[in-house]
Amino acid sequence: MHTDTERCLRAVQSKDARFDGWFYTAVLTTGIYCRPSCPVVPPKPENMRFYPSAAAAQQAGFRACKRCRPDASPGSPQWNERADLVARAMRLIADGIVDREGVPGLATRLGYSTRQIERQLLAELGAGPLALARAQRAQTARLLVETTELPMAEIAFAAGFASIRTFNETVREVFALSPSALRGRAGPGPRTAVPGTLALRLPFRRPLNPDNLFGHLAATAVPGVEEWRDGAYRRTLGLPYGHGIVALSPRPDHIDCRLSLTDLRDLAGAIARCRRLLDLDADPEAVDGLLGGDPQLAPLVDKAPGRRVPRTVDADEFAVRAVLGQQVSTAAARTHAGRLVRAHGEPVDDPASGLTHLFPSAPALAELDPESLAMPRTRRTTLTGVVAALASGALQLGVGSDRDEARARLAALPGIGPWTVECVAMRALGDPDAFTPTDLGLRRAAARLGMPDTPAALIRHSAGWRPWRAYAVQYLWATDDHPINHLPAN
Repeated sequence: MHTDTERCLRAVQSKDARFDGWFYTAVLTTGIYCRPSCPVVPPKPENMRFYPSAAAAQQAGFRACKRCRPDASPGSPQWNERADLVARAMRLIADGIVDREGVPGLATRLGYSTRQIERQLLAELGAGPLALARAQRAQTARLLVETTELPMAEIAFAAGFASIRTFNETVREVFALSPSALRGRAGPGPRTAVPGTLALRLPFRRPLNPDNLFGHLAATAVPGVEEWRDGAYRRTLGLPYGHGIVALSPRPDHIDCRLSLTDLRDLAGAIARCRRLLDLDADPEAVDGLLGGDPQLAPLVDKAPGRRVPRTVDADEFAVRAVLGQQVSTAAARTHAGRLVRAHGEPVDDPASGLTHLFPSAPALAELDPESLAMPRTRRTTLTGVVAALASGALQLGVGSDRDEARARLAALPGIGPWTVECVAMRALGDPDAFTPTDLGLRRAAARLGMPDTPAALIRHSAGWRPWRAYAVQYLWATDDHPINHLPAN
């Protein structure tokens, strides 16, 4: 979008928050870059330059605006929508791959050369993977500086910097303030001195309807791993350097996020996973604009706009849970998952009590005895097949996975049908166009609205909903009076 100067100018002059994260505005006369909705008086058009990423603006020598904090804007919805190399790379960078494994590790995950990845990221985003990761480290550092009392040296390494000197130089370049001045400017607000405990605000594009989003997560919560308590969805997180516990609460203009981490180096990755879980980088204007054009969906969209697709923090976990949920009730699926957790999950300490384990990893589940599973033999075979494929790497469902390849490999496993494939594509792979035409609840909803309700006819009818069919599914499911569609009572 940054190449469409007229459209960018209109967005900046109207302070349109819908475009935050789509592009960044740099001001030649001040040397700063802003989000489109920055509250300051817009500069003259001839003094504006537009960049596709914060990293590109930083590389061009601009520093972040201290009022609108462009680094904290919602991410571009393109990285969740698209399935090409650039989008997959951006999802992996957000998850911290470059900080942990370097650019060669990113290239290995994507199956391309480092040169090809550099070239494509530079062409589309104006910055390579190292610059994009640097911009993310700067944002993580700002969060830790402003919200904790941790020593700067600890913050530097927790944010992913190789040295304190690099940390100081980067903060000065990006924010035009020293780390200590950045902390002083944040004022005397609430901070935590407890290592690993953070209170954050996760932004999103409005509107956001929390009902089916949090309702689904709460109704399907696995005992010991997830719970709904005091207006918050809480769960354990298995992370690269350790584990964490997060509490997420919906607010009118943000998601309140309380993170407790055993290793602060996991902060950026934990935030990225929480954002994916709640689909916070979605573009509701685009989704609802298209779906609202269908006469039968329009009343549902008008009544409760901004529905999101509840996703997952761990794709392998969801694949296992999808198999456990085949042809059984929500309660039965939770029971099966709870047994696996108690038997094979890693115990964790929850200071608030209630959460007891991490969901077991694929390698841990690969050791289970199929005869210990209280389910039909055919489903045992399906579960062990999926677990073996995940543990061996034959099936990869991570944020950088090729969606088409993952679908094909999943469908080739015994006992995996179209419903399971599409559920995994929708919630684990994050495909916004995933569609479950054989789902009984979806077909019933379609029939109530006067739509065709056979799978083949429903697929034909859904062509007009592309590329947002996963969101159409949420609107159709919400017509049923099921707990997954209601925000739980506090």
